[in-house]
Amino acid sequence: MDVKEVELRGRSITKALSDGEPSASLIKLLTDLKGGVNATEELLRQTKIGVTVNRLRQHKDPAVSKFAHELVSKWRDEVNKQKKKGPAVRAAAANGKSSPAPQSGTASPAPSKKKHTVDPEKRNHKTDKVEYRVTGEEARDACVRLMYDGLAFMSDEQPDDILSIAKAVEAAAYANAGNTNNEAYRSKMRSLFQNLKNKSNLNLRKRVLSGDIAPKRFVTMSHDELKSKERRATDEKLKAENMNQAMVAKVEKSISTEFQCGKCKQKMVAYSQAQTRSADEPMTTFCECQNCGNRWKFS
Repeated sequence: MDVKEVELRGRSITKALSDGEPSASLIKLLTDLKGGVNATEELLRQTKIGVTVNRLRQHKDPAVSKFAHELVSKWRDEVNKQKKKGPAVRAAAANGKSSPAPQSGTASPAPSKKKHTVDPEKRNHKTDKVEYRVTGEEARDACVRLMYDGLAFMSDEQPDDILSIAKAVEAAAYANAGNTNNEAYRSKMRSLFQNLKNKSNLNLRKRVLSGDIAPKRFVTMSHDELKSKERRATDEKLKAENMNQAMVAKVEKSISTEFQCGKCKQKMVAYSQAQTRSADEPMTTFCECQNCGNRWKFS
């Protein structure tokens, strides 16, 4: 298989997971990869097929999980063997040959995957000229467009790849809402877009585009799960600080009839004492009238 065919299999695996297809479909795709992929470091890096298959190691079906584990291990071993044998063998493997390339000429490196050239911060459906009207429903098409804009932001991936993920995310959200264009569906799409556009959460976009987070999982993630690790750490720290402050013992005030409020003349005064000056100075008494709320202090 060439790069294009391997990428196609990878997208098929992601779609099968998103659609909840039976294990037999996944095993068929894995079998095709096992017999058709001549694993090289360049091929695995370009197609990200290793990342896609590695996700299947957590599949609930033991047969799928075992197959994925064996396939990833096989590819890893093949790449490690090529590294030990040197650049000539790696070049031959990249060219699909069993022997090193002739020494008389320089072996052409495997073509690298072309990246997008538009400024990542300015990318959207307009700059990429994508056809996002794919569902036949205006409201749903608008959500596909929204997902594309969120995924394309700060990305250098190709439009077709981004659009494929955007469509899968919208379809998963629509299915999760009971296949109805209701407020829950629209609200979820707006929330996902805002999280994808968050400059401090670059890793979320990368994980969705790479397939590390499947569309079906992405549309069910909670607000907290969508946050970046840094944001979660900050929120946890703030939560702990607030908890500590809430648990600090408050100074207990005593009620006395010995003190008289200078404002309402009532003798219902709560007071507490604290050492606010040096140890050899008398303590300061803080008073609060329980009748009118007047406060004063004296030493």
